[in-house]
Amino acid sequence: MDLKIAGRRAAVAAATSGLGLGAARALANEGVGVAICGRDPERLDRAVESIGHGCVGFVADVSTVDGATAFVAEAAERLDGPIDILVPNGGGPPPGTFATTPMEAYSPALDQNLMSIVAMCQAVVPGMQTRGWGRIVAITSLSVRQPIGQLILSNTARAGLTAFLKTLALEFAADGVTVNTVQPGMHDTPRLDALYSPEQKAAITLGDPDDFGSVVAFLCSDQARFTTGVQLHVDGGAYGGLL
Repeated sequence: MDLKIAGRRAAVAAATSGLGLGAARALANEGVGVAICGRDPERLDRAVESIGHGCVGFVADVSTVDGATAFVAEAAERLDGPIDILVPNGGGPPPGTFATTPMEAYSPALDQNLMSIVAMCQAVVPGMQTRGWGRIVAITSLSVRQPIGQLILSNTARAGLTAFLKTLALEFAADGVTVNTVQPGMHDTPRLDALYSPEQKAAITLGDPDDFGSVVAFLCSDQARFTTGVQLHVDGGAYGGLL
């Protein structure tokens, strides 16, 4: 299927590995001009080479408001035009429970997984509205639907982000700007390696980041223009709820 987004410009945050890389690769394969960022120059270079199709990459830290805003600005400069597609993404905060997580840990977690993405949206949405076309597809987590043990910071921040993005979708639904979130379950990524032992991973059915990326790309398509405000779980059936 031709997604009819060739020639569009996309900024995919934190896309040097895992789900972000899968999303960037899927968009590039559709003819989208893609800019990615990461904090590790060597891993960034490998990701750019892996994505191909003229992908550009640069070092940036999107875990803060300033870093996130700078990423979008540089992406637009590198791609020679305004951003049409934004895929907000970023690493999760440290694991912990209520008992083990100090009060001072919450503010950095909210900056990393909530406020930084608010900043990216503020940088791109007005232009999208003016042009009458835009796609925002945020990579969040299945923990928004069913909180994951030992991840109280991520559960808290991503739930707030989901509420923000749903509100954004409602406000811009009539302007050609769609806003959706994709909530991954367990995928074979470096993040999972940091949270689980090889023995634990072997007992889990894991998704492919490239398959996940194809879902992101579809939500950026012209055919998905009437799909907005969706929180789509891509989890291999792990979520057990009806709603």
